[in-house]
Amino acid sequence: MKPAERSGARLAVVQALYEMEISGKGVIEALAEFEAFWIGQVIDGVEHPPAEPAFFRDLLRGVVEEQRTIDQQLDGALTAGWPLRRIEAVLRAILRAGAYELIYRRDVPVRVAISEYVDVAHSFYAGDEPGLVNAVLDRVARAGRAQELDGAPRDGGRAG
Repeated sequence: MKPAERSGARLAVVQALYEMEISGKGVIEALAEFEAFWIGQVIDGVEHPPAEPAFFRDLLRGVVEEQRTIDQQLDGALTAGWPLRRIEAVLRAILRAGAYELIYRRDVPVRVAISEYVDVAHSFYAGDEPGLVNAVLDRVARAGRAQELDGAPRDGGRAG
């Protein structure tokens, strides 16, 4: 497992979640399409990085299966009056994938997960959105893994 392939999986999951939301595709169809035609390919001059297949599958299936719990956590972490359903679709996909890792993938360090999804947000947005991703995922992490944040060195080490 290479960190770059995990980063690629995270980006692909966000793209797949977005595609599923706008097209109505199911998880099986999205998995097959992304693994066959997107991951590691160059499409319309855009290079889609290689991705760790098992990690990609776990993230995509996990977000879909745990979406109700994830959405409740995100609604609680968002500013009052801005429920998740009012957030733009790509940003919603980034937040859902990040929250899934923070809640269900305890093998991934909190700071790594947050940093990775802030990086994903930067690949789609040039404005305030990456800061929003950072703030919301930090709140989600503090709700379930505060001890990891409180005791962790602040060097931004990226192990996962």
